[in-house]
Amino acid sequence: MRIVLVGPPGAGKGTQATRLAEKLSIPHISTGDLFRANISRQTELGKLAKSYMDAGNLVPDEVTIAMAKDRMEQPDAEAGFLLDGFPRNVSQAEALDRLLETEGITLDAVLDLEAPEAEVVKRIAGRRVCRKDSSHVFHVSYSKPAEEGVCDVCGGELYQRDDDSEETVRTRLEVYHTQTEPIIDYYKAQGLVVTIGAMGPVDEVTGRALEALKQDQ
Repeated sequence: MRIVLVGPPGAGKGTQATRLAEKLSIPHISTGDLFRANISRQTELGKLAKSYMDAGNLVPDEVTIAMAKDRMEQPDAEAGFLLDGFPRNVSQAEALDRLLETEGITLDAVLDLEAPEAEVVKRIAGRRVCRKDSSHVFHVSYSKPAEEGVCDVCGGELYQRDDDSEETVRTRLEVYHTQTEPIIDYYKAQGLVVTIGAMGPVDEVTGRALEALKQDQ
């Protein structure tokens, strides 16, 4: 299957993308991983992207699209892929359509993870990360440490990252609404959108998504 995964920040896209890709035996292709891989390998695209990033500028769509194209042409993506974080806007969606058309393939579904905005803010703004080991993550409501402000695993100080503040989260949501959300209507016009609720236990959301994709075939 060839799937695009969309949803607001905090909807659990990263978690669900990893789980769904594993269940469907297709590679999970995320924008973040593409940038990190190309920059670490010092590919021409990676060097180009880094030059924009070092200057504090956004990486142009054509660079992101070229990275995605290169990744989708790898052998492990022949039977399908799950795109996470790409396309990020309508112009990228149109470019993806043109790219797939030249390869004679089409998307099977656009999976839209829905979550109430208030819950998204609560999920992200409530996160607390360990200063000693950032893989140790807690939540003020859903996964409280035994002692407030102290990591259960290593005793490190728990803190709120700057990009997890409520103000920053609301800014990220506004960017999502203005730039990314329009691709849902774009793909609805093609009959590709499958919407599922992103609330509830992780396993339930994964099951919901797999069932919705099965029914969409």
